[in-house]
Amino acid sequence: MKDNLFIALEGIDGSGKSTQTKLMEQSLIARGLKVYTTFEPTNGPIGSMIRSVLRGEMKMDDRAVAGLFVADRLDHLLNEQDGILKKLEEGYTVITDRYYFSSYAYHGAHMDMDWVIAANAMSASLLRPDVTLFIDVAPEVSMTRLQERNEKIEIYETLDNLRSVRAKYVEAFEKLAGTENIVFVDGNNSREAISRDLLRQVEHML
Repeated sequence: MKDNLFIALEGIDGSGKSTQTKLMEQSLIARGLKVYTTFEPTNGPIGSMIRSVLRGEMKMDDRAVAGLFVADRLDHLLNEQDGILKKLEEGYTVITDRYYFSSYAYHGAHMDMDWVIAANAMSASLLRPDVTLFIDVAPEVSMTRLQERNEKIEIYETLDNLRSVRAKYVEAFEKLAGTENIVFVDGNNSREAISRDLLRQVEHML
């Protein structure tokens, strides 16, 4: 049992992570916890560059993009002002919308996954999540949601890529099952049901 946790929400695009991060934050605050929510890529200078690539505004080799994610993640952890490690030390339960498994899955779909895992080894050694919650949704459902949200589709948001990324998530989870606490939650259910399932997985750890 811990006073505060580091929780990572993972899933393919359109799985509802951002919504579920907000719902979990509200539920945990209602239970008296201090909660800090965050996301990757960050809003920092490196994260902003990544977002330009994802929107198709800047072209960059997949290997270079993977390297940017490594740097952005380390700053996300170590930033002296609002880094994850600092927030945990201050007693916050931290919920992040994406962490290193996103890199394993998204970049592992385009290059050697073992290289991506090795490139992120410092982040993993600094801080592993107390639990990684994978919102598992059918790629076809995700694609429909992405098309309905009236936002520009990003470069990775194609049905073929979502299928590939989901498969790579599963591969990464199997590869690292001995060192990571990973929980699958059915993301095809209603928003409320998903929220209850996620919260149930967290409550018994507090």
